[in-house]
Amino acid sequence: MSTVELAIPLARRATLGLGFLRKILYRSAAIIALLAVWEAAPRLGLVDSTFLPPFSEVMVAWWQLLADGQLLDNTVASLGRSLTGFGLAVAVAVPLGLLIGWYRPVAELLGPLLEVFRNTAALALLPVFVLLLGIGETSKVSIVLYACVWPILLNTISAVRTVDPTLLKLARSLDLSPLRLFQKVILPAAAPTVFTGIRLAGAVSILVLVAAEMVGAKAGLGYLVNAAQFNFAIPQMYAGIVTISVIGVVFNQLLVALERRFTSWRREKS
Repeated sequence: MSTVELAIPLARRATLGLGFLRKILYRSAAIIALLAVWEAAPRLGLVDSTFLPPFSEVMVAWWQLLADGQLLDNTVASLGRSLTGFGLAVAVAVPLGLLIGWYRPVAELLGPLLEVFRNTAALALLPVFVLLLGIGETSKVSIVLYACVWPILLNTISAVRTVDPTLLKLARSLDLSPLRLFQKVILPAAAPTVFTGIRLAGAVSILVLVAAEMVGAKAGLGYLVNAAQFNFAIPQMYAGIVTISVIGVVFNQLLVALERRFTSWRREKS
């Protein structure tokens, strides 16, 4: 192979690499700008650095929390509660949503009850969960479960009810059994909307848990943020908040990747 033939693939790789780098920089521009403003505003005296320390100081505090183990211990505690409640919500809400969306008698039976509870905010019920289940792990996992059920359940019901009628008519014309119709038509068509609900629930699982951990918890990122605020350790407080944000972004990206895996037929079709 000649030198010219070797150079062509290398040039293509370099072009692809530059394109990928340009895409990452473009998508990260807003975050980079926000961090730059965060760093500059306290140093220029635009805001009081006591209440909003520069981002570099927050990162120093973040590293110190990581080095002494506080950050890791509290993150593990929060992730354990959040993932447990989220997983239970998926296991309960997806089958129930498919059942309610597909069978009208079940929808008519459970509809009024769902309307009552779905309009009750999870955090409004936090005192009830604490009174009934105590301030231990059970109440925190339960509040996450309750909060995550609704976006998954409602999106799953909507997904089943809004399947293209033309697809159903075509499937029925092939004399598919109800089970095969459900498996081959309803589930694939409903999957994108179901995953939308799951992604919403993923964000809810973290936000609700952090709020719950600020009440009576001895560990967790919500406890870390609340304790830092109470002790006026402001950089540590922001370090906890940044950690929560990063976990939320990573969790969402994992769910997006999982959604692409289960709805790959949409890309193949397009």
